[in-house]
Amino acid sequence: MRIQCVVIVLAAAVCAGCAAEPEPSASTPDAVAPAPAFEFPPDTIVAERGGFIPEGVEYDTTNGRILTGSLSEGSVLQLHNDGRVTTVVSDPDLVSSIGIEVDEPRDRLLVANSDRAVFDGSTTGQAKLGVYNLTTGDRIAMVDLAAAIVDAPADAAHFANDVAVADDGIAYVTDTQLNVIYRVGAEYEASLLYRFEDDGAGPNGIVHHPSGYLLVARGAALWKVPLDDPGTAIEVALPEEVPGQDGMVWTPDGRLAIVSNSGNRVVALTSQDDWATAQLAGVATYETQATTAAVVGDDIYVVHAHFADDAPPSVERVVFDEGPR
Repeated sequence: MRIQCVVIVLAAAVCAGCAAEPEPSASTPDAVAPAPAFEFPPDTIVAERGGFIPEGVEYDTTNGRILTGSLSEGSVLQLHNDGRVTTVVSDPDLVSSIGIEVDEPRDRLLVANSDRAVFDGSTTGQAKLGVYNLTTGDRIAMVDLAAAIVDAPADAAHFANDVAVADDGIAYVTDTQLNVIYRVGAEYEASLLYRFEDDGAGPNGIVHHPSGYLLVARGAALWKVPLDDPGTAIEVALPEEVPGQDGMVWTPDGRLAIVSNSGNRVVALTSQDDWATAQLAGVATYETQATTAAVVGDDIYVVHAHFADDAPPSVERVVFDEGPR
């Protein structure tokens, strides 16, 4: 059994356990302070039951626990090291909890609240952001994101997918169906940050960079959206196609790790020009489809949701190859 300092990668920052942090480049987020020591998770944790379909995963450093969302049950759950599944957030207004984000400086847990029934056409879905106390699970706010789009047709479809938090506490949420990014301010007021006007895939995974922009996954494309001038958003030139881009995290050594949900791999990228272009910096592979990832200590864990079967979900530690840096 391993004991070590455990850290979580927020959407805006990274750190590396108890080890010395490498010198960040202009395109690499600064490190955050080391976290308390907790029992390190095993390489694989298989849930004791199936059916809850965890699309999102995070590591709560404050309380030393792996958290997941639930596409089917609309809750936030803790996956214990022995496979037990317990409820952290139970809120009747949560329909499908998709991306989740731990905001430890403000002791918050942010949850992209959607409705998976949008995909069978039985509903137009929803786009909301649930905000909860990280430790107690008590609700702080439920923000109606879709209400910020005043020009959307009444029958417009919505699907809040992922959430990132900037250093100042401002949250950003992707809506895959409406092809937009929302901004949620300090008083939990929602506004439209950016609308993608092309015919590309809707925005999915999202991370914040402390230099003042978002990186956003859109199908096989990665986009950079400056916060001070979103209209100048650009597609990042990638070294190779990364299909099915889903969740993204900053690794402890400053790489951007993108989960490819159609390729059964995590692709690590770096940039030397503030994410106008990117370079391949490693690949981790696994056998079962994964959607999102969390950083625990020096490691990346992916979550296997098991959308198409009743097998119990699991999280798995993945190891990057020695690719170029």
